[in-house]
Amino acid sequence: MKWMNDVFREHLDKCVIVFIDDILVYSQSKEEHAWHLRIVLNKFREQKLFAKLSKCSFWQRKIRFLEHVVSAAGIAVDPGKIVVITEWPTPKMLQMFVVS
Repeated sequence: MKWMNDVFREHLDKCVIVFIDDILVYSQSKEEHAWHLRIVLNKFREQKLFAKLSKCSFWQRKIRFLEHVVSAAGIAVDPGKIVVITEWPTPKMLQMFVVS
């Protein structure tokens, strides 16, 4: 993880987020995104890194990353991860527990 952070240090929190071997490239516009992708892919080439194409997603407006959904609206918890809580049945009876 430290090595990947060192490789992308100058771009971290500007257009790149790295978590172990997961990399997220984000941008404000399509033109900017094309430039950011070029930067990241050139870093891959310089460092002789390889990405598995089947695990890559390009030009996404919304993406799941580390249990979150990232989009232009911001970062939110993945709804699939909190469905158990949001669909928890409402209690029908009130029970009191007395601790003595």
